[in-house]
Amino acid sequence: LAASWRRHASAAASSSTPRTLLLLVPVLILLVFVLSRAPDLTFSPATAASPRLPARLRPFDCYASPQASPVLASLVEGVPRPFLYSLADLGPLPDRPHRNIARLLKGKRFRKPDISQTIQELLAGEVGRGSGGGVVVDVGANVGMAAFAAAVMGFRVVAFEPVFENLQRICDGVYLNRVIGRLDNSAISATGAKLAFKSNEEVAVEVATIPLDEVIPDAERVVLIKIDVQGWESHVLRGASKLLSRRRGEAPYLIYEEDERLLQASNSSAQEMRAFLGSVGYNQCTRHGTDAHCTKE
Repeated sequence: LAASWRRHASAAASSSTPRTLLLLVPVLILLVFVLSRAPDLTFSPATAASPRLPARLRPFDCYASPQASPVLASLVEGVPRPFLYSLADLGPLPDRPHRNIARLLKGKRFRKPDISQTIQELLAGEVGRGSGGGVVVDVGANVGMAAFAAAVMGFRVVAFEPVFENLQRICDGVYLNRVIGRLDNSAISATGAKLAFKSNEEVAVEVATIPLDEVIPDAERVVLIKIDVQGWESHVLRGASKLLSRRRGEAPYLIYEEDERLLQASNSSAQEMRAFLGSVGYNQCTRHGTDAHCTKE
């Protein structure tokens, strides 16, 4: 954070940095107080009740990972089951901080992510049968806005995220939400995915891959799969063909991003994905913004 401020010091007014520091001090003190009162977090190994992960899927160890700094986290507003998540993008400090930092300084909760509300509404209804039973799979978890929305409702979550900085923020969320479990780092393309960072520069990143069919046991009840992997959704879906071929009533509710521009960049298309989903029985798909929601009716 100090380095970030130093980079922007020459462009900022001389009085802006002290003023911003003064505003952030109470927030940082509050976070230190909250963390000091939080219980110890233990990452438990896989049990008979949770998916047994293949040996080649290397778990991400939060304790071995450098701690993200600073940690700016808050409850999310406007969802039935509030949860905390940690910001990965703080914005260009000190002049234009992320809008959620501005909300935090005003005593407001973080703005509600649309996906968080969607996940909780679905799981509270017929999709989750309101039971808190079964598994939610989150492929492209980002900082956990979908994963934690499900976890605080009592659902077990298997989350995949290839970006190290986002995994650090998921570690923050695991701690702050008192969620006990393990994190597993994987992704969806052996040839690499293009990630856009703050500079808008696309960087090719090669990551390990594993089909979902090798992760989720046949007997495991999966109630929902959410996929947001910047155009590589088709590859994820094909790696879950056995899981998606489950009969009606046992097949998971499916949410995936359907952005034609991103799909074409990864040599696929919305039409191709719809055709594949139809071949495994998903005959009802509707658009919600840039997302597609699919079921077996």
